[in-house]
Amino acid sequence: MRFILCTLLFCLLLSSTLFAQEQKPKLITWQDIAALPAPVAGSRIAYGSDSLQFGELRLPEGKGPFPVVVVVHGGCWLSQYDLQYMSQLSAALTQAGYATWNLEFRRVGDVGGGWPGTFLDVAKGTDFVRELAKKYPLDRKQVAVIGHSAGGHLALWLAGRKNLPRKSELYTRKPLKLKGVVSLAGIADLEQYAADKGSCNAAVPKLMGGMPADVPARYAQAAPIQLLPLRVPQRLVQGMLDPIVPVSQATAYVTLAKSKGDAAETMLLPNAGHFDVVAPQSPVWGKILEAVQAVLPQKQNR
Repeated sequence: MRFILCTLLFCLLLSSTLFAQEQKPKLITWQDIAALPAPVAGSRIAYGSDSLQFGELRLPEGKGPFPVVVVVHGGCWLSQYDLQYMSQLSAALTQAGYATWNLEFRRVGDVGGGWPGTFLDVAKGTDFVRELAKKYPLDRKQVAVIGHSAGGHLALWLAGRKNLPRKSELYTRKPLKLKGVVSLAGIADLEQYAADKGSCNAAVPKLMGGMPADVPARYAQAAPIQLLPLRVPQRLVQGMLDPIVPVSQATAYVTLAKSKGDAAETMLLPNAGHFDVVAPQSPVWGKILEAVQAVLPQKQNR
């Protein structure tokens, strides 16, 4: 009898363990994205003289002019991570009817990367859409930006740079007007992120040339949360299981943005991690497309 009870208990325990394992979502990793076959390459076009100042332009089928999504990759702002992992997202958005301009830029570890080069590069690359529109069927008045992780920080910053003072090292005259911004697991508050511990946090002072106490004026110019209000629609998409960027980065930012009158919203995804949000094969991809369409609706009959 005791043996039978023990056997039953063991079976119940095993069943509970297996059920828990089945219920736990399998999160997409960097390696999963890197292992995918590369999509059809876009046109590689230089926007500056440095070898890292280029982008990949992808055009949908049809005559256009097409709305444009500027794509900014992440990777802790570090040189070892490039634009390639955002090619799947770019190709999927192009398939959905958007022209995509996937930016490369100088990063920490590259000559000229970090402060202020990284910021000036993404700004120059985004403004270059004006030049692209002279040759390709792009609607330069219908442009949004999307970025992931550190690129999410830069995407929000691109929407807020119009608020920079003229004396700023990051100031550029007449920045391209954006219709909206989508931040995927973006780092909106650089000061808070630099103060926390994690795999990417230590890269913040490398990007900025010091901690917030060392160069406070730089953080005031580079942190999106300090450039509010942006006066364009914003969607901050965040996986609830993200181990790299905490949900509070999105929620605290949106709370402040709304208090300043911005049309900002969080999209919290319960079963998503850090890389699910940039993977078109992920179950949450529909939510990402929904976020893009919310800030940059497509006109009919293009």
